[in-house]
Amino acid sequence: MPYAAVCALLLTLPLLPAAAPAADGWSAAPSGGGRPSFYAEGAPGAVLQDTLSVTNRGTRPLTVRLHGTNLPVTLAETALRIPARTRAEVPFTLTVPPDATPGDRSGAIVVRDTGGREATVRLLLQIGGPELSALTVEHVAVRADRITYELVNRGTTALVPRLAVHADGVLGPVLDRAPRTLPVRLPPGRRLHLDEPWPDRPALDAVTVRLTVTAPGGAHATGRTSARFVPWGTAAGTAAGALLIAAAPVAVRRRRRRTAEVARAEGEPT
Repeated sequence: MPYAAVCALLLTLPLLPAAAPAADGWSAAPSGGGRPSFYAEGAPGAVLQDTLSVTNRGTRPLTVRLHGTNLPVTLAETALRIPARTRAEVPFTLTVPPDATPGDRSGAIVVRDTGGREATVRLLLQIGGPELSALTVEHVAVRADRITYELVNRGTTALVPRLAVHADGVLGPVLDRAPRTLPVRLPPGRRLHLDEPWPDRPALDAVTVRLTVTAPGGAHATGRTSARFVPWGTAAGTAAGALLIAAAPVAVRRRRRRTAEVARAEGEPT
């Protein structure tokens, strides 16, 4: 039956027994029977169609409201009044967003009666298209005893990244961690703020930190940053010493100038 031709079809169920009370005597399921949930496949931009069955097995009319969740579902009817022992067939469309990335998505169609009871029918969508594994490492920085950074999934597939950390100081390597799998799963288009502990960082050095991240499918990216480590006590002492050394010639010149002025005032040769 064409979607535009009818909003909801009511079918009587004469063979159903009238044993269940109205409060519990209804259900919702994909039309046609034999399917526990909806499953659809389509490329970005596709418009997919299916039908939901809401069955009233009770002896009283049933009023329900319907809505979709998490996926762009358009129902032919969002409110129904279903007579006793009757099944309503409700067509709907699912529009795959034009900018959707390949992969699996899930949602549901929720049916709720006036007493607050709900029936939820899952809707699984598989979006087709080319798979691309790509990522970037951004905003790498050394903060206190940690290396902070961001991972961005620039591809079309979910990624489980592996991280290697390396840092070179003035005299050579000061940090070298072999690649390891991070306990994260990065969906397409998502950004994660992460950090790497570095409790034994140098006390006095200038370093270049390099983060190398890979993922299945050929994803590879590198992020870098530079940092200087100077102990505050040493830095303060060095600065004070440099200030004294710089100020010493000025103090000597001022002292000689005062001595000469006093000598002229007393008539002594300078």
